[in-house]
Amino acid sequence: MLTRVAQTEQETGRGEDGRPRAYRIAELAEAAGVSVRTVRFYRERRLLQPPRKEGRITWYGEQHLDRLRLIAELLERGHALGGIAELIGAGEDGRDVAELIGLQAALVAPWSDETPVHLDWDELRAAFGDQLTPANTAESVAQGYVTVHPDGITHVSRRLMDATVALVGEGVPLAAVLDVSRRAAEYADAMADLFVALVHEHLLGALTRVQDLTPAEAARLTERIQRVRPLARAVNDAQFALAMDRRVRAEYDGLTAE
Repeated sequence: MLTRVAQTEQETGRGEDGRPRAYRIAELAEAAGVSVRTVRFYRERRLLQPPRKEGRITWYGEQHLDRLRLIAELLERGHALGGIAELIGAGEDGRDVAELIGLQAALVAPWSDETPVHLDWDELRAAFGDQLTPANTAESVAQGYVTVHPDGITHVSRRLMDATVALVGEGVPLAAVLDVSRRAAEYADAMADLFVALVHEHLLGALTRVQDLTPAEAARLTERIQRVRPLARAVNDAQFALAMDRRVRAEYDGLTAE
């Protein structure tokens, strides 16, 4: 457990004499919440700056601790070590890493806010009865929505799972629901491709790496991406609703035609 003096040093970054805090590798690892092996690994990958040497002793400073915390934050956001190395390299070239991180976050942030749901086998049998067949289960897994566990399944989307259960409850065969789900996913992928191409052509232009942007360019592009994201969803929702209006009206007219 840290003593009060050690806690103060970590909070301020300075020792009792007011000089910048210096860490041995084990102390640095403890302060950053990682293992000594991880620190050495980051040094080998050149993600961490070289330490200061005094004879056979190596000393680390606050800049090393800040770097370890930055790496941890980027890993938590889903960045790979290769991408982190590029971002850090951009920062060492004098560019603002925060702006580049913000742009990457805007570009790759999840669009869905779906909540996974777990159902055990008894719940599944109650919902689907004899339609809970190996073929239907295999199709669900193949579509990428379902993971099978010994005690049941996990579906990536509670909303989709609830809709599936409700449709089957209304008398629609589970196999038919899964067939529509597969085809709907294909159309959804096509819509996503259209919007990705739109953004790439008209917003990203000739950009091949976000690390090539200046901080000001990254900040401006981040703001534009954040404004466009809800517009893409709004267009997709409106197009689907209007298409349903047209199809349902045409279907109704066919049923009432003399």
